[in-house]
Amino acid sequence: MLQATSLRKDYNGHTALENLNLHIKPGEIYCLLGANGAGKSTTINLFLDFIKPTAGEALVNGLNAKDHPIETKKSLAYIPEIVMLYRNLTGLENLRYFSGLAGHSHYTESDLIGFLRRAGLPDDAPHRRVGGYSKGMRQKVGIAIAIAKQAKALLLDEPTSGLDPKASNEFSALLTQLSREGVAILMATHDLFRAKETGTRAGIMRRGKLVADLVTKDIGHADLEKLYLDYMHD
Repeated sequence: MLQATSLRKDYNGHTALENLNLHIKPGEIYCLLGANGAGKSTTINLFLDFIKPTAGEALVNGLNAKDHPIETKKSLAYIPEIVMLYRNLTGLENLRYFSGLAGHSHYTESDLIGFLRRAGLPDDAPHRRVGGYSKGMRQKVGIAIAIAKQAKALLLDEPTSGLDPKASNEFSALLTQLSREGVAILMATHDLFRAKETGTRAGIMRRGKLVADLVTKDIGHADLEKLYLDYMHD
């Protein structure tokens, strides 16, 4: 579903991403681990066509994001660290607006509330203004937008940063549910515990290079932490 082939990004002589080769299949949750500046966000931005590659390809469902930016975005949903919603609109109004932009203006109010409930938003929240939502609630509206869009792949950049343990656990459970339905998930995160518990695979990035590609069920928490710290050690 998501594939990077010899993907590279340079900025003014600095290589932010070097020769990345990666394939994420439907139903996989791939967690990208690494320090700030390791290339995690750059990778996500290349799949979203927010930036153009210096070399190589970022493929979404077989299409090059650079050459087919509109078509590939139809298959993607993006949840950043801070989900950008309209604060003066309710959760329901935000979902109606963004699902309409994605070509799904046919949804009824009952449909939309169903998506919000499925994403775990409290029953009393859809008609409240988003400005009063917690970060975890805004993330759930982001998930509802992805569900309504019928996204085949979900790209997340530090989505659990700042969430309390309960909200973080609820968010991870939503990702697991979506993966079971065949959604391919790429998540950049600093959270080694969450990567091990939620991810089916994990990659460690260092200075723009993917230095390890792991199957999470084959490695323990302590071993993952040790391996990560070994790679981060200068």
